[in-house]
Amino acid sequence: MIKKVIFILFLLVCPFSMSQKLTTTLVNSTPLAADSFLGIDTMGNYYFIKDNVFTKKNASQTWQYKNVALGKITSVDILNPLKIIIFYENFNTTVLLDAQLNEILQKNFSIALKETLVSHVGLASNNRLWLYNNLTNSIELYDYTTNASQTVGQPLTQKIVYAQTNFNTFYWIDEMNNLYTCDVFGKVTLMCNVPAYEKIQIIDGERLLFSTNNKLYLLNNTLKSIIEIEIVENSFENFYCKDQNLAIFTNQQISNYKIILP
Repeated sequence: MIKKVIFILFLLVCPFSMSQKLTTTLVNSTPLAADSFLGIDTMGNYYFIKDNVFTKKNASQTWQYKNVALGKITSVDILNPLKIIIFYENFNTTVLLDAQLNEILQKNFSIALKETLVSHVGLASNNRLWLYNNLTNSIELYDYTTNASQTVGQPLTQKIVYAQTNFNTFYWIDEMNNLYTCDVFGKVTLMCNVPAYEKIQIIDGERLLFSTNNKLYLLNNTLKSIIEIEIVENSFENFYCKDQNLAIFTNQQISNYKIILP
């Protein structure tokens, strides 16, 4: 109820306009038992976590990765299905996997780097990883082939509450719900202030999806608009959008929609 009130108040004062619902087309539904749904790739493979086991699955095959020694999985980056990043924050360690979930390499940042305590990891370009170093409040680019790390931009003054990356950009949302981007050259840009959300996915530099009160919305910063997305589910756990495909995860099922994001 509190989140709903906050969202309504945001809409009353924010620079974004509300538009009519964005229509979608339901394609199919697939049973899926998971603790956390992570996404789907262009080949139709689903990625999820069940009982702390990372799983990749399609209609005919299943691959799994488990590392009991590193504890609970903190995050997974499936930006490149040929080079998947799993991060174990409690052990300050990340693991790179290939398409069959075989381990390519494992990096313990406490050993590989000095004065580095990582809270966010993502795949960057040219054999590098995006890191957020809690000890210095800095974004870094880490070359895992040479063990060299370079600070990008200035130290942050606000705590990161959400982070997401692509090959060339580090996105983050701070405690004030401000969304920022930092490119590989260190240029930082304030994009917008994001409404109160429960789940969020940044699509690109101008668009993001967010959910609140079992409603799904598209925010377009360029058009200054917020559009509710039409789905049949009355409640859902998570969502993932890629290449005009929208996957909605309930506690036992994935529903796949076709969607065109303005």
